[in-house]
Amino acid sequence: MGLVYLAIVFAMSLAEIEITLRLISWNAAFYSALERVDAKAALLQLGVFGILIAISASSYLVKTYIKQIVAIRWRRALTAATLDRWLAHKAFWHVPPTAAEGGIDNPDQRIADDCRLFVEHMLNEVLQLIINLVALFSYVALLWKLSSFPLAFTLFGTAVEIPRYMVWAAPIYVLIASGLTHLLGAPLHRLYFEQQRREADFRYGLVRVRDAAGSIALSDGEPAERRQLDGRFGGIVQNWRRVIKRELILGCFTRPYQSTVLRIPLFLALPAYLAGHVKLGGLMQLGSAFQNVVTTLSWFIFNYRRLTELSAATVRLDNFLEMAEGVPRRKTALRRVITPAREVRLEGVTLHGPDGRALLSLPHLVLEQGRNVWLQGPSGLGKSTLIKTLAGLWKHGEGRIAVPNAQTLYLPQQPYIPLGTFAEAAAYPLNPGDLPPGKLDALIKAVGLDHRSAAEMAGEDVKGLSVGEQQRLALLRLMIAAPDWAFLDEATSALDIASERKMLSLMRETLPHCTFVLVAHREPHGMGNVRHIDLSAASATPAATVVPLPFLPAPAQSG
Repeated sequence: MGLVYLAIVFAMSLAEIEITLRLISWNAAFYSALERVDAKAALLQLGVFGILIAISASSYLVKTYIKQIVAIRWRRALTAATLDRWLAHKAFWHVPPTAAEGGIDNPDQRIADDCRLFVEHMLNEVLQLIINLVALFSYVALLWKLSSFPLAFTLFGTAVEIPRYMVWAAPIYVLIASGLTHLLGAPLHRLYFEQQRREADFRYGLVRVRDAAGSIALSDGEPAERRQLDGRFGGIVQNWRRVIKRELILGCFTRPYQSTVLRIPLFLALPAYLAGHVKLGGLMQLGSAFQNVVTTLSWFIFNYRRLTELSAATVRLDNFLEMAEGVPRRKTALRRVITPAREVRLEGVTLHGPDGRALLSLPHLVLEQGRNVWLQGPSGLGKSTLIKTLAGLWKHGEGRIAVPNAQTLYLPQQPYIPLGTFAEAAAYPLNPGDLPPGKLDALIKAVGLDHRSAAEMAGEDVKGLSVGEQQRLALLRLMIAAPDWAFLDEATSALDIASERKMLSLMRETLPHCTFVLVAHREPHGMGNVRHIDLSAASATPAATVVPLPFLPAPAQSG
């Protein structure tokens, strides 16, 4: 449908070219009537002018409306394609959010703003370029027909005659002006690119303050945040000064050019009028034809700033897509394979930080399905990194990891709370409407979150959840998902022992066929007998200690 709309826009643009040609002819008829002092003919031409302008205005408004429809369709398609690449293969995780780390800065800005700028400028400037190329042939043909006379003069005693000089003067005039425009405006590409980045950095800083408002307020961190925001906004101002300075330099040429381009054609046609080759009506028609040729050829000059913005947005968007699409092709010495076996097996695995620093070495480790495991180790050892590695997120290291072809769920220490209602947060990533009636309410009550107001569950955004409540919410999601394997990375660290016991007991009862792998500093109460593996040992093997933990009754819960 978008191509049909585009075809309509193109057809209407061609119609506007015909109207312009008729307006050029109208100049000859109207001014000739004035020259003859023919009032009746002049009034008739005023009526013709009104009709042509009405048609032109109507065509412009309809064309603009259709272009806006096409723009939102194209932007929706481009945004969808960009989001597909950004979310595919977890590129949003693998690509660092800063250029300094080998990634891309502000991916959110590139998806939101660069897609918009690219579509808007492609639909306006590039489409206009195509239409101008068609129009140019019509205008040049008319100018060729009208300028049948030569320009004759004497130069250093030599007679010079330039046939149809009005046709040759137009491209030479515009070519020189275009060269000067690019010479003066070339630095704008880099400056606009940098301005987009700094604007996005500032917006991201503001979002960070909003998301961490509680922590900042408790830490009295307002002065530090203000310094950060002032520094980011200072970068905007600093680069903006360079932009306006360069735009001023460019404007010193383009503004006079735009102001005189409508008069220069008349001045160049004046010798033909003074030599008697044309009359007043012909002079005005000739000047109008030359003017349309010059303004059409001046598309590059008139649109230089927008073309520079398009160039910057295109480069940023291209870099973004190239980086996202390159994620699956990245090479790593850490192999992760999916097997039909009912176990997780690690052979010769060594994990590194992004800087190459060794974190954790596991020569041999096997986790059997149906046997719950407690992984323990000091802070900084790489326990969370191990979970990310098992999930296929961490690529820094070497060795082989075999995971079963089964439904698996990973819970981090800090749960993700999506935008939306409480019910949507509880069912995430599923749609709460797809769950059996009453199941979500029953689980919300079971995990001790039924004190949340009915209004919040029904429609309001999730607000004011403590860290303990967030972890309860994440465990609720686990019970809804009912995986075969569940890896919990300090997923109950914010709960007291009694609450932890109740939650883990509830999960064990609700998911009797799930194998739980718990990363925790303290013994996980409520899971019954678990296999204890100390990751700080030189070699973690299946012979590691099995620690029986008592299954105790759950006392009263707490936050």
